[in-house]
Amino acid sequence: MENITINDVRILEILQHDATRSLESIAEEIGVSLNTCWRRVRKLEDDGILERRVALVDNEKIGLPLTVFVSVCTDDHSKTWSDKFTTAVANIPEIVEFYRLAGDVDYILKMMVGSVSEYDRVYQTLIARVSLSNVSASFAMEKLKFTTELPIRQALKAPK
Repeated sequence: MENITINDVRILEILQHDATRSLESIAEEIGVSLNTCWRRVRKLEDDGILERRVALVDNEKIGLPLTVFVSVCTDDHSKTWSDKFTTAVANIPEIVEFYRLAGDVDYILKMMVGSVSEYDRVYQTLIARVSLSNVSASFAMEKLKFTTELPIRQALKAPK
């Protein structure tokens, strides 16, 4: 990421914390003109650094209190199987995160569901779409930390 300024870092930090902030309030907080702030936000969007601005929804308050981490190990590492698995996962809305890993586990999925029986329904849907050989589920007992805010200053080693 070349040409990222300290003001860009400050804009990103503010927007990560509260994406509803007006450009006027951001510009005032970081000490730049509204036009400068608007141009920097547009550049961050154009460069793909600022992907989108979203609302965070409380999963428990909407009836999805159960977070399940599903580990998948496979003997089939072919592109055909991987593509089929990726497509199957992409079409299941309860799976909110999906990663391919290095190490003992090949994939990990994060599901948000209402109950263990809903997890089983999602699991049954998944195995009907793609052959899985070794699956293990871990159910979160308590949410101890949850944030979508990235440590931008640490990543960019920007001055404070």
